[in-house]
Amino acid sequence: MTDALFETSIKSLPLIHKGKVRDIYAVDDRCMLIVATDRLSAFDVVLPSPIPGKGKVLTAVADFWFAKLAHILPNQLTGIVPETVVAPDERNQVNGRAVVVKRLKALPVEAIVRGYLVGSGWADYQKTGAVCGIRLPAGLKQAEKLPEPLFTPSTKAALGAHDENIDFGQCEKLLGAALAGQVRNAAIALYKEAADYALTRGIIIADTKFEFGLDAAGTLTLIDEVLTPDSSRFWPVDQYQVGSNPPSFDKQYVRDWLTDSGWNKQAPGPELPAEVAARTAEKYREALLRLIG
Repeated sequence: MTDALFETSIKSLPLIHKGKVRDIYAVDDRCMLIVATDRLSAFDVVLPSPIPGKGKVLTAVADFWFAKLAHILPNQLTGIVPETVVAPDERNQVNGRAVVVKRLKALPVEAIVRGYLVGSGWADYQKTGAVCGIRLPAGLKQAEKLPEPLFTPSTKAALGAHDENIDFGQCEKLLGAALAGQVRNAAIALYKEAADYALTRGIIIADTKFEFGLDAAGTLTLIDEVLTPDSSRFWPVDQYQVGSNPPSFDKQYVRDWLTDSGWNKQAPGPELPAEVAARTAEKYREALLRLIG
């Protein structure tokens, strides 16, 4: 895990899209190759310093959850081995950090589920007594477990722009009432099962983000990454305390460093000190080891 991959250079397949973390290539008209690099984005800016091994951790964690939750909802995986779709001299770029997925129609919302009152949800609650328009009981504290997990969707912003929280009514306008309901129910079911399992491994999943797509038959399908340290807030059970924001296994550590550094949260982002990059890599690996063993 010492060699970091900041970006891929696969010439044997056409590049479709370069995201904040993932590079996506066309395999054929039915499949795509998704490679998780070691890039790190924070505050919607891709930082110039990669986190060694991060892409491999993300891929292993997501693959674990795709398998574990497949009984709830079908997912994007094809089972095709990534090394078989690239040239021999490109296999080192995909080994352990790539998946071959179905081409699906991605839905234009991010399905965020919050199980605990923290982050932008806590800020919203302090101001309005609600989170994304959903009224909550008075007197809740920071990091408190919510009575029931909340579905709080957001729009998907272009690279460099910020996602925007929307209420369920706006989600229904974007997707249609039936599909919006299906997305909400699936997201909450996925979160509940994952959160219950994670507790047995010493991790609280405070919140997470799912993405969904539709296949040609209109079947709702789980896509992108799932329940990784990039898309979720993971807390250690043994350090959890209501009233304060617990330390986490995700990129919150690096976000905190960036905030303390005085950076204005505009591109370009600052280089991370070697020890901050190494500590972040450690946190990602610890999440993997705790979840999967």
